[in-house]
Amino acid sequence: MRKLLRIGAVLAVSALLAAGCGGGEDGTEGSGTPVAGGILRIGSGSKIDSLNPFKAVQTDAYITFFYIYPVLIQYDEDLDAIPDFATSWDVSPDGTQITFHTESDGKWSDGAPLTANDAAYTINLILKYPGPTAMMGGYAKHISSVEAPDDTTLVVNYDAPVNTDWALSQLNQIYVLPEHVWSQHEGNDGKDLKLFSNDAPIVSGGPFVLDAYSKGDFARFTVNPDYYGPKPMIEAFGIKWFTNDDAMVTALLNDELDMITTVPPQTIETIKANPDLVVDEYSGMEFYDLIFNSHKPLHEEILDPKLRAAFAHAIDMQEMVDTIWLGHAEVGSTIIPPATAKWRNPDIEPPTYDPALANQMLDELGFKRGSDGVRIANGHRMEYDIIIPNILTGADRLFGIVQQGLDAVGVKVNEKAMDGDAAWVAITGANNTYDEFDLAIWDWFPVVDPDFILSVLACDQLGGWSDTGYCSAEYDRLYNEQGKAVKTQDRQRIINEMQQIAFDDAPYIVFYYVNALEAHSAAWDGFVQNPLGSINSTSKLTLEQVHKVG
Repeated sequence: MRKLLRIGAVLAVSALLAAGCGGGEDGTEGSGTPVAGGILRIGSGSKIDSLNPFKAVQTDAYITFFYIYPVLIQYDEDLDAIPDFATSWDVSPDGTQITFHTESDGKWSDGAPLTANDAAYTINLILKYPGPTAMMGGYAKHISSVEAPDDTTLVVNYDAPVNTDWALSQLNQIYVLPEHVWSQHEGNDGKDLKLFSNDAPIVSGGPFVLDAYSKGDFARFTVNPDYYGPKPMIEAFGIKWFTNDDAMVTALLNDELDMITTVPPQTIETIKANPDLVVDEYSGMEFYDLIFNSHKPLHEEILDPKLRAAFAHAIDMQEMVDTIWLGHAEVGSTIIPPATAKWRNPDIEPPTYDPALANQMLDELGFKRGSDGVRIANGHRMEYDIIIPNILTGADRLFGIVQQGLDAVGVKVNEKAMDGDAAWVAITGANNTYDEFDLAIWDWFPVVDPDFILSVLACDQLGGWSDTGYCSAEYDRLYNEQGKAVKTQDRQRIINEMQQIAFDDAPYIVFYYVNALEAHSAAWDGFVQNPLGSINSTSKLTLEQVHKVG
């Protein structure tokens, strides 16, 4: 999902403390005896834009949903599917049906029973109202029907044989909602579902209950005593949001936070120098990209893949890696990051930085330079605004490298910085018309299986996850096929072909993949890492296991 980075208001960290978030004790990571209790204080640069899963687009919102709602399966540190609300599952011999056996003693936080019927209700809700539920609708693709024959059995039927790994990855992103709450908001042909504010305290069925929330400031989660799974070792955790990286790092260094989910690369050595802190770095999923309006840009030439390829050769992405991330990133190519291992197409290489080639390509397109050195296309100067969320890591430097590279080939760009909410509105346009911009810069956080990041370029995501307005009949055909490719090698072949189409059509230029960089107090241990970070929207393991050490 979109990180939609760093939008929350900076208020004193004491607000988080006032909400009941106390710190841990001194200790050394991995040493001593696990100590139960305590409140883990987390600093983040994302935020919760909405507590409604049919409306939210920001990373911390999806982390919230994952910890307060049941999901059928989750992922471990090896990216293998493991039980969550489902204790086990069986696949029919013909691959068209998955039967899940669910927990028998679940309760919602308001005391209502939590059963397989809630899971069936949620998926059927998505099938019934595909428009209002579009943010989760892609995860129900190829599902023809769902039923709960009893309280502990869920039967999911597909319209054709499907790849089991694909199907599980889809269901990992569907949060089981309490039917007795959400059934009251189905009015206006389901449109009221997106109007439900779902304010805290939220009726929860996961390991935690969101019981205190101040938008843009902090959220506090306390342990749900009726959770069906393993009881977390902590009593609660809190998230404090920052718009300024330096302020977040300072709070960590001053023992006002126990963990930060993203370490600014310029601060890594400072944090490492503190014996009471630990920095973890590993291959991550996040990537930054240049977005081309692929639907109805303000200037028609933006649609030309040859122009996009020329832009890619004009931009020095290695300089971005070296100067913005100090080497803690890797130059990008395809929309599937290396951290997914087998799914990335190895034949797609990053574009070479070659300004001479970029100039040649633009010359061949007939875009001649004017007297001021700026090229002319379709009767106008090649001058474009680039929308960019204003607190993306290294945003100004990132834009500066793009600007410098394009200026050298006769293209002028202007920075149009704004907060994430405004940027999303500017990109999608009024009524999702995608007709008010040419270029943008943002980042993506793909999930474990490649289906999600592939889906954002599907035609049915116009008005949903799409930030490009891209739509290709051939790409859509392949996207539908990959979910039905029962054999993994067949699915890999199709996904490789999709990556090549996306690379050639270039709705995105992928700048770089960012390493996961986290830091935490040595007084805490039990963090379970996967490429999305130790606290993420695919696994509950860290916050079920994290603990102080004594």
